[in-house]
Amino acid sequence: MNTIVDLRSDTVTRPTPAMRQAMLEAELGDDVFGDDPTVNRLQDRAAQMFGFEAALFFPSGTQSNLAALMSHCGRGEAVLIGEAQHSYRYEAGGLAVLGSIQPQVLANRPDGTLELAQVEAAISPDDPHFARTRLLALENTIGGKPIPRSYLEAAVALAKRRGLSVHLDGARIFNAAAHFKTTVKELCAGFDSVSSCLSKGLGAPAGTVLLGNQDFIVRARRARKILGGAMRQAGVVAAAGLHALEHHVERLAIDHRNAERLAAGLRALGLTVEQHTNMVFVTVPAQRAPALAEHLRQRQVLVLAAARMRLVTHLDVDEAGIEHALGAFSGFFGAEAGAPGGIRTHDPWLRRPIL
Repeated sequence: MNTIVDLRSDTVTRPTPAMRQAMLEAELGDDVFGDDPTVNRLQDRAAQMFGFEAALFFPSGTQSNLAALMSHCGRGEAVLIGEAQHSYRYEAGGLAVLGSIQPQVLANRPDGTLELAQVEAAISPDDPHFARTRLLALENTIGGKPIPRSYLEAAVALAKRRGLSVHLDGARIFNAAAHFKTTVKELCAGFDSVSSCLSKGLGAPAGTVLLGNQDFIVRARRARKILGGAMRQAGVVAAAGLHALEHHVERLAIDHRNAERLAAGLRALGLTVEQHTNMVFVTVPAQRAPALAEHLRQRQVLVLAAARMRLVTHLDVDEAGIEHALGAFSGFFGAEAGAPGGIRTHDPWLRRPIL
């Protein structure tokens, strides 16, 4: 077991020794001039895996998504997007602030999808009073929930019928592929662009690849430059991403099994729990969440304090780490009533939904 069991996110992983060695030995050039051989190998490998003509390496998923939106939409044009999607909720409003793109926001259903009838109804008419709808943006996984190919096919078909491009925020698309026992190429077929993070489940220290056809990638390269994302000897980081694509995809099923074990153990404590792919959500009384987080920290388990606490498994959390975390949770919820940090597992607050 690692000394610290860090369940805050799958972004916290450290490079493995083999990944560090790949970074040390990376052949380098200047990626702004397009001659960093390691970056080029990463981009070619990603394009082949996803079934696209080309790929472009970015420092972060936030920048990759924004560059994609800017490459699809002009100033004052609109994107249809879910209110729970990362590009709308957690990327500092960049699509509006920097992209001058209007979000046409729809509610995500409980399974993370958008109601396609609502999508179609929200497409602006060809009228100068309205921002022209150019793009449909989806996310997979979303909140850990994997979106099946049947829905994606229907969404892409609708978009094409109505003359829209389609972008997929696939930050954790490899987790969706692992869940459905398929490939990212199959899940992403038909999309005009896909952004896929290397720094989450795949365990690289940084980096995202954006995929599309050659013309789209030309536009995205200009957007990356505008956003300050063009790097020089980027092969040092790209080598980690290339190693991740070649060695860390198959092992994602382990993270999902560990999440299932964590969820089962928390349910056994009487807690309300959801689990999707490598994410576990446990409901705790909001007023006790900080005390729980501190209790866990003192036992070398790191979480983000919240009433709906998200716990994320990854390659730095093994089976022993899961059992250690469950022991720490048990120590808190099994404490005697009135003891500091203690909550009885039959506390009715634990059964209240988060609204």
